[in-house]
Amino acid sequence: MISVIQRVSQARVDVGGLTVGEIGAGLLVLVCAENGDGEPQADRLLAKLLKLRIFSDETGKLNRSVQEVEGGLLIVSQFTLAADTSGGNRPSFTRAAQPQEGRRLYDYFVAQARAAHPVVQTGRFATDMKVQLVNDGPVTIPLTVR
Repeated sequence: MISVIQRVSQARVDVGGLTVGEIGAGLLVLVCAENGDGEPQADRLLAKLLKLRIFSDETGKLNRSVQEVEGGLLIVSQFTLAADTSGGNRPSFTRAAQPQEGRRLYDYFVAQARAAHPVVQTGRFATDMKVQLVNDGPVTIPLTVR
């Protein structure tokens, strides 16, 4: 699975003018299932992002996880993370999981996140979403698990 994690002071997702997910300080997690991914990859990705030390401690050093700071997670499906731009100027998305499998793994990932973390919000799978965020730092980290 591929993800881009952004440390935020706030973030929200709107669909059709209505807010469907919103957090204060925490992580905006853009996530994409690729062909061949399954629950093990989703579990490893979640474990990694929950423990990733990208929040400042009292000395200003990036030494605390989202769990330690009790931050929120805003999880947004983003199949375009699987873009292959090596063949020209129009990206190919053939590495992304097929929509049915992508939705299944996204739903699994969200369910596991909700079981492990108290504040989890989401976007809507396969929907035109408007994502607003205030990137804190900025801290933006690509994270891929195989």
